[in-house]
Amino acid sequence: MPKETVWFEFKVNNDNPYEIGEYISALSNSATLAGKSNAYLIWGINNETHDIVGTDFKPSEAKVRNEELESWLLRLLAPRIFFRFYEILFNHKNIVILELEKAFGKPVQFKGSEYIRIGSYKKLLKDFPEIERELWRAFDQTSYEEKIAKDHLTESEVLNFIDYPAYFELLKMPLPEGRKRIIEKLSKEGLIVQNSAAGWDITNLGAILFAKKLSDFKLLKRKNVRVIQYKGNSRIETIREQEGGKGYASGFEGLIGFINNLLPRNEVIGKALRQDLPMYPELAVRELVANALIHQDFSIRGTGLMLEIFSNRMEITNPGQPLVNSERFIDTPPKSRNEELASFMRRIGVCEERGSGFDKVVSETEFYQLPAPIIEVTKEHTKVILLAHIDFKEMSKEDKRRACYLHTCLKYVNREFMTNMSLRQRFGLNDKDVSVASRIIKDATEHGLIKLLESDTNQRYYKYIPFWA
Repeated sequence: MPKETVWFEFKVNNDNPYEIGEYISALSNSATLAGKSNAYLIWGINNETHDIVGTDFKPSEAKVRNEELESWLLRLLAPRIFFRFYEILFNHKNIVILELEKAFGKPVQFKGSEYIRIGSYKKLLKDFPEIERELWRAFDQTSYEEKIAKDHLTESEVLNFIDYPAYFELLKMPLPEGRKRIIEKLSKEGLIVQNSAAGWDITNLGAILFAKKLSDFKLLKRKNVRVIQYKGNSRIETIREQEGGKGYASGFEGLIGFINNLLPRNEVIGKALRQDLPMYPELAVRELVANALIHQDFSIRGTGLMLEIFSNRMEITNPGQPLVNSERFIDTPPKSRNEELASFMRRIGVCEERGSGFDKVVSETEFYQLPAPIIEVTKEHTKVILLAHIDFKEMSKEDKRRACYLHTCLKYVNREFMTNMSLRQRFGLNDKDVSVASRIIKDATEHGLIKLLESDTNQRYYKYIPFWA
């Protein structure tokens, strides 16, 4: 390059940690505007002559108040983008390269401030509102799936990293003859793109769906699915732990099979169940795992989907808050965080985009007379809990109230109404238990979860709808 650009900067010995942090913010944001997947800060190069002069800066030894530089920088960045220092000896001179990824979703901040490059100068983004608007437009135009997971690959290297036979098998297409045609098909699908300099780049979409090993992709290593089986009801003793390694599309059926083999089995739990069935309906497990994979927030680093199996419950946790209110999972039209990923998973039959996935989960738990699923939302995660069968008399008031609400929602989206009789059927109660069902309905009504639609002379025929209807 004849001179510095907005996405790379030359330094010699400048090791000021605050200035490095500001440059990370500025270069990352500018790389997004320039359409680059990465940005670079390079020490040991003369800015004017581009001569290799070497540097005294050693990031592996640098500390800020007894905290390692890399850890300190990561703590003060928001969001925490991926970056890495490389220390290189070239012609007996030390060179340091800081490689960092472009900003995604929102501008990168350092210590609460956002920076940008104007030519070869670092400036506060807030002082350039037109550039800030342009940056936000760039975020809207570039999806996570389009970002590059691995770049500058030959055709052979692409096929070494991507499980291309699985792609053709899942789409029920014959495997083309010749490497060129395979590459062409993967390119048309958006799984790979041609690199402007040389070779091919694998997109995040290609890696997430069809990686032979997700650990081969530095930014996706933590996106493997962890399955942990515990002894008893706590996390004190682990029986088995396994981390899935394949892409989500090529590894989905194997993942579901592995999970179902770990699940406890019951001989008989209620009227609807036959002997030797899994504790949790396979369809419900399949839908919840698929939804967690598809709707996770990939921008949250250091965490991935985790499935934990206890003796009395199963917890499925994925990064990110839901895009819709968790109380409205049943009725809200579908809204995908990762649209291209969801679209492809629908094409191969893993999921639906009609928003009926959670309906099926609730329907299955009702059919097998299990407690209603629990949804918990934290600052960075969404957790869905499937509970093992317990007798009605052992259910808490909260369990009964939650089941009543979800039963009412399910009835409503099916153009029906919840009644005393339908609730008794949901819990497997007898006709003589009218008053028991009435108490549950009253409790759910008082908590503002359901409301009376119309009344009759006999209370057992009252019709109820969700509070939002």
